[in-house]
Amino acid sequence: MNINKSQLQAIRHNEGPMLVLAGPGSGKTLVITRRTMNLIEEYGVNPSNILVITFTKAAAGEMKERFHKLTNGMAKGVNFGTFHAVFFTILKYAYNFNGSNIIREDQRYQIFREIIQKLELDIDDEKDVISNMMSEISLVKGERMDVKHYHSINFSHDDFPKIYSYYQEALRRANLIDFDDMLLMCYELLTQRPDILQVWQQRYKYILIDEFQDINQVQYDIIKMLALPENNLFIVGDDDQSIYRFRGAKPEIMLNFNKDYPESLMVKLDINYRSTKKIVSAAANVIKNNKNRFPKNIRTENEEGNEPDIRAFEELKDQNEEVVSKILKYYKAGTPYSQMAVLFRTNTQPRSLVSKLMEFNIPFYMKDNIPDIYEHWISKNILSYIGLARGSRDRALFLQIINRPNRYISRSILRKPTVSIGDLRDAYIDKEWMLDRIYKLEYDLGMLSKMSPFAAINYIRKGIGYDDFLKEYAKEKRISEEELFDLLEELHEGSRDYKTFEDWFNYIKEYRKDLRDQSQKQKDITRDSLTMATMHSSKGLEYKVVFIVDANEGIVPHHKSVLEEDLEEERRLFYVAMTRAKEHLHIYSVKKRYNKEFDPSRFIGEIFIDLDMLKPGVNIRHKTYGDGRIVSNDGKRLVIYFNNLKKERILDIKFCTQNRMITILD
Repeated sequence: MNINKSQLQAIRHNEGPMLVLAGPGSGKTLVITRRTMNLIEEYGVNPSNILVITFTKAAAGEMKERFHKLTNGMAKGVNFGTFHAVFFTILKYAYNFNGSNIIREDQRYQIFREIIQKLELDIDDEKDVISNMMSEISLVKGERMDVKHYHSINFSHDDFPKIYSYYQEALRRANLIDFDDMLLMCYELLTQRPDILQVWQQRYKYILIDEFQDINQVQYDIIKMLALPENNLFIVGDDDQSIYRFRGAKPEIMLNFNKDYPESLMVKLDINYRSTKKIVSAAANVIKNNKNRFPKNIRTENEEGNEPDIRAFEELKDQNEEVVSKILKYYKAGTPYSQMAVLFRTNTQPRSLVSKLMEFNIPFYMKDNIPDIYEHWISKNILSYIGLARGSRDRALFLQIINRPNRYISRSILRKPTVSIGDLRDAYIDKEWMLDRIYKLEYDLGMLSKMSPFAAINYIRKGIGYDDFLKEYAKEKRISEEELFDLLEELHEGSRDYKTFEDWFNYIKEYRKDLRDQSQKQKDITRDSLTMATMHSSKGLEYKVVFIVDANEGIVPHHKSVLEEDLEEERRLFYVAMTRAKEHLHIYSVKKRYNKEFDPSRFIGEIFIDLDMLKPGVNIRHKTYGDGRIVSNDGKRLVIYFNNLKKERILDIKFCTQNRMITILD
């Protein structure tokens, strides 16, 4: 294999710190494995003194295998492992820990379930709540933060410290540690015991780290200690691909590496061996709009290739039909399904596309959980209303909806396995205002029983007041009402084609059976399958054909991304998705999604329009207001001072991708 000049410089590096900026498809694994081999063969380093760290067990295994193939197994003894594996090894020697001291996932879930019960938290989606608990606790530990000074995103000021305290106490009682504790305990051990630190410093004299942009603060603090005194620290990564801030990753660590190590050398691996020129150029146009990054000039010697296929569709179903049509076309032309991927911002987006893929028998592999819309608590609420309207009097159905919206009916009234409206009336016989509510419920169920599924859901939302309940729910829980309504709109829209409840329920039953079958098929790793993945989980992968779907404002960048640092992370995420494509890149947006108007993502415009041209101080002419000067530009809106008006106006930037024009609209 030909090795370029920059790769060779990195491979031949001997002692002292070095930062290797490795752009997408630039051969970073080759550089790490060959530099490791070079240390042994050229500089006589003992293999057991070399530590190669990756972020996942799979990546560590792959790196180790590549290295052994390169050296024909002659250089055994090099240590390959994840941060957690390396740090646990240190703890194992110090405290006689073994695998049984690490908490299992099912044990963690059980602790959090007990916490939910203990605090009597009112929740609807247990899995989602527990995931948020894990994520926030990990963030606090990774930053070595005092929980008293942490402001929770998902829980109240009173609840989160209790959640954290109960969880830590449960771990202590069971003599267990989690992955974050491994880092904290290792940090504390090495800071308090210089004798133990010295042992590991002598063992790991050369440290190489892959995907360095994903490192968090406590990991970095430990690595800095281990690397002393020689600081033979060889870090490889790409600040433009740092996309795990929500897990505690800090791209600033990489950006400030040369401040921590002023003597460090920097090498840029700026040749992309993966993608065509058109794809590399388009991705570069997007990422250069981030301000906090190392400047780069990524290039490729690959062929020119096709322009990215960028299209806006009227509705979601049109986008889904086009994706399926294109996939089948590529497949018939000889591209295996395994060389194609559909990428999306969140794992709730592709539910309707999954249904379309199953309809056309296109085999697919879902890197994240296959979403079942009918399992969501909102769907269960709607289906419970319909079940009661069709005559069921099951207690579980009543419990789902009785106070959605709030009718002030006590759950303690619903004691029997079946509940009759008559029982409810009897329980509140002396409260006329409550009887009115119960009569209204009875009337509503009677009305629903005569409707089609689509009309029934509309009545539940508007006539019964479920939409108002959702707004109040979102406000109370401090969550996005937009995400709740997106799911409700999708459920509503999905019922449109069914005349009767029976037809719709048969479809739901068949859909869920297909999902279960698909889950079973995913276990067959030999099957030629299309990849369906979130942008986050696509990192490190590559495909001949990539579809980025739902490239709309509010989706990517996500509507929660308001701060500049959040927008920069969203732009990095979009960049990662674009650079997965080798030959064909399709970026699709929709004009309308479940009856709501959507703009194309600002990142689409950045592919063609150089936003640096629209910077403060630039003179501009508007067809209505005449000459003006740009005061500020946040990528979506311009503040312009117009001479004739003698005042500023705020104008929206709209990107037209068909003729690659930029227009400024009121």
